[in-house]
This record gives sequence, structure tokens and C-alpha cells, in this order.
Amino acid sequence: MLTPDLLHALAGMGHGDELAIVDANFPAVSVAARAGVPCVQIMGVDTPAALDAVLTLLPVDDFEPDPVRTMQVVGDPQAVPPAVQAISQVLARHGAPNPAGLERHAFYAAALRARLVVRTAEMRAYGNVLVRKGVLFGATPAACPAP
Repeated sequence: MLTPDLLHALAGMGHGDELAIVDANFPAVSVAARAGVPCVQIMGVDTPAALDAVLTLLPVDDFEPDPVRTMQVVGDPQAVPPAVQAISQVLARHGAPNPAGLERHAFYAAALRARLVVRTAEMRAYGNVLVRKGVLFGATPAACPAP
């Protein structure tokens, strides 16, 4: 699941950079193109599985509030759809905070500021999450990827 393209893109992220892991219905390719960032597709897995794999390598930021955000249900912002429940379980296993909710258009705007967009095969509605990268304490820095 952690393909060479995904590993390369993750290695290029620094503290404070954001990653969008999105479902099959999200306009991942066009958002990434508009933002000028990579779009890595990892088909055959859902958003929680992709998030779980990424969090084995990428720490969640603990310096700023709301380092993890999900898209709110249109018309019912307090609802917690099954995909978001599963995302929250993955976050808890990794010691990360519960996600904050973002209104749909605010989520799209935030995704445009992401450093990387990862498109999954998630078919459940609202299977989208933004994660702000934390600090890798004691890590050897990776070489900067070529532009």
C-alpha cells in the first residue's frame, strides 16, 4: 500500500505540511492539479486503511490545534458517518486526536493547500481526512525531491 510514489511524496513533506487522504468521489486529480501538488492513487484500499499505513511513518502535528480534519455531512454537521467513525478509530490507535469537522466547501479549500493528495478506493460517503504532519524527532532528514 505504501507505494514508491507515496513514500517519495511523504518523504518530501515537512512539519506543518498537510496531507489529504480522500475517497473515490473526491475530485482528487483536479484539486492536486490546481494546487500544483502530487496526487498519488492507492486503489484497492479504503481511507482508514490508507491513513493507518501513512501514520506508521508520519507523526501528527501536536503544536497547533486541529491537526486532523474531516468533511462534515452536508445539512447535518453533527453527524458522524461510518467512514469518519473508522477514521477516528485509526487515529485513536496511533494516539492522534479526534478529527475536527470542516464544512464541505471549507474542506475543499483546505485540500487546495495540502502538500499531497492521496486518492483511495473508499466508496463510503465523507471518507476524506486532512492530516498536518508533525515533527520527526531524531530523524535523519531526507533529500529534497526535485521540483
